[in-house]
Amino acid sequence: MAVNLKYIFVLMLENRSFDHMFGFSGLNGTDAATGVPTSILGLGGHESNTVRGVSYLVERGADYVMPTDPGHEFLNVLDQLCGPAAHYTAGGAYPPIDLSGFVDSYDKSGGTANLTEVMKCFDTPRQLPVVYTLAQEFALCDQWYASMPGPTWPNRMFAHAGSSGGLDHSPTKPEIFEWESVDGFQFPHGSIYDLLKKGGISYRFYAGDDFPMVAALKGVTLFDIRSLSSLKSDLTTGTFPYNYVFIEPSYDVFGDYRNGTCQHPLADVRSGEGLIAEVYEAIRNSPLWNDSLLIVTWDEHGGFFDHLPPPPATPPADTLANSRYTQYGFTFSQYGPRVPALVISPFIPRNTIDHRVYDHASIPASISVLHSLPHLTNRDASARNVLPLLSLDVARTDCPSALPSPVAAPPLAALATSALGASGRPARADDSVNGSNLPAILQSAVRQDLLASPGDKAAILDRVARIGTRQDAMDYMNAVRAKLRSVRH
Repeated sequence: MAVNLKYIFVLMLENRSFDHMFGFSGLNGTDAATGVPTSILGLGGHESNTVRGVSYLVERGADYVMPTDPGHEFLNVLDQLCGPAAHYTAGGAYPPIDLSGFVDSYDKSGGTANLTEVMKCFDTPRQLPVVYTLAQEFALCDQWYASMPGPTWPNRMFAHAGSSGGLDHSPTKPEIFEWESVDGFQFPHGSIYDLLKKGGISYRFYAGDDFPMVAALKGVTLFDIRSLSSLKSDLTTGTFPYNYVFIEPSYDVFGDYRNGTCQHPLADVRSGEGLIAEVYEAIRNSPLWNDSLLIVTWDEHGGFFDHLPPPPATPPADTLANSRYTQYGFTFSQYGPRVPALVISPFIPRNTIDHRVYDHASIPASISVLHSLPHLTNRDASARNVLPLLSLDVARTDCPSALPSPVAAPPLAALATSALGASGRPARADDSVNGSNLPAILQSAVRQDLLASPGDKAAILDRVARIGTRQDAMDYMNAVRAKLRSVRH
């Protein structure tokens, strides 16, 4: 790496597989490792799944908004990767992977009326011009895997700590209540933020809404978090003091994601395209550009088909098999399906395609290498870092200052359920608070509430203990939101 890199930015979106986003992109370029012409490991068009004797082929032209959210919990992914008859034995090896169960899993998740949906893949040049342009201009990693075959929260944790601390499922409210009794989720060897803090290296989080999931971690403070709307001005006004920046989108979890920018399957992908362009252009047009690296990736595959079997993984080896965070006794010796990953810097040659294996632990691995910090776990110690992709001696001057506009979308619905501060009832107001990402986002709210009012811990935890429904959660989080905005301003 010839460049004197100073800043790493990471934008992590939600729930899209590599084939779903890029499988039909037809991208060609230069192999990052060998320097010879190459093409992405994309689709041939013959890949299929069969359910009840009917074959469902991969199909070009995915919908921007899914009618049903594909399952992506541990057992859903087991079905998708290994077929409906597969069984995982706690502490054992992951079953043989044949990629036969994506449609079956979607059928069981409520997608029966539209079974082709999880096999549909975007016509990337036509439908996703933002990420297509970034892939042409910089580096696309086509073997970046989810860190484990399961849902959002444990996969995101690998980006923060090279581990999920043994968590192999989406947390429930009782679990987050237990974590908050000990001041947040903590890892046996700490997080990358603990290492940065010890090394005197600054970091900051930018969030599209008030409750980024990273705020659930022990050690994250109220004042580590800035509104994403401030990023552009922060980058151009005075000296930017943060060497590492992790960016989260907006989720709109109470509106079933529909007005969020996170690219969750129930959200409009075009809104996420707009966010990616906004983040890239803010960094590209700032004084920091020549000293910066931006990674754009997705936390897990979201239940969408991907044709490349994920390989075995190095276990973090930081927790016992009987960790209190485990539900399935998973050993973390298996990657999850591929997700897209774009690595962006003016020191990366145009049209770079990287076939080497990465996962989200490559993020702390890259930070550790850049700042000469120790590794956290065996996973990030073995993970490939992205810094060798910055192979040019001189910064490029032809990097686009603006990206194509996303494909025009219809106006977002004026839902009463949109945004945490809106009036009205959330979607499925009387459903249990448990499920999907809501408990993790609720924990972020609880963690910040406790930080804002440390003397009220007993009362706060008592109120949280009484939360049972999505409506209860929304009422509580709206109250916390108002408190946080008064504290921060």
